Parts: sequence; C-alpha cells; structure tokens
Amino acid sequence: MRQRKLPELSPVHPALKRFKALKPQTVEEFAAWVAGERERGTGGSTDHKDNTDQHRQARTCRDSQGESVPVCVSPCQSLSSACLAANGALSLLNLACYLLDRQLAAQAKTFEQEGGFTERLYRKRTQARRRK
Repeated sequence: MRQRKLPELSPVHPALKRFKALKPQTVEEFAAWVAGERERGTGGSTDHKDNTDQHRQARTCRDSQGESVPVCVSPCQSLSSACLAANGALSLLNLACYLLDRQLAAQAKTFEQEGGFTERLYRKRTQARRRK
C-alpha cells in the first residue's frame, strides 16, 4: 500500500465495516464486495450533502495551531478497486494474526498444564508398563 501510495482505511471506515459484516468466505464474495463498493462510488461517505455530521453538528477539524475550523464536505471520490482490495486483504491479515495469537496462547496454556509431547508420551508408556 505504501509503494502504490494507497490510503490505509481506519478500522471504523464505513466500507470496512460493511466488509466485516459481510464476512466473505470466497474470493468471489471478496470481489463482489469490491465491486459493490465501487458501484456505491462514495468510498463510505455519509448521506449528508451539507457540512454537518449525522447529529446535524457542523463538521470541524483542528488546524496546525489547534484551532477548530469548519470542514468543507464535497462528494467523496470513490476509492479505487486496488485500495479496497488492499484494505480488505489487510483486514483479513489482521484477523488471521489475531486468531493465530489466540491459538498460540491456548497452546502455551495447554503446554504449561499438560507438558509437551515427550512428557505426555513418557506418562503413557509408564502407565502401559504398570498395567502389564
């Protein structure tokens, strides 16, 4: 994304929220999400055509001196397919890393409680010898 200067969307970006809600299971579903977002053409903009947010408050941001200034809202340019695909893939990678972290934590806990493979094998052999 850095090499191609594609923007990294925040996890709460509307397009990524829709992606997470969709939970695509196949490449085709992923491609359909990208196509759907491209058709949307808003890149996740709100339905408000003026300079207000969903609570009808004036949109503002901070300038370099920390002063609150109004934000001019123009129609959002649509996000490119490459941007959407890259951000969708990044979201999936983050999910995979989270799940791997959970799996490693569970395996570490099991190792602490039950020991490693060699320890379990030793116990099984010892039990088998006692039965004879």
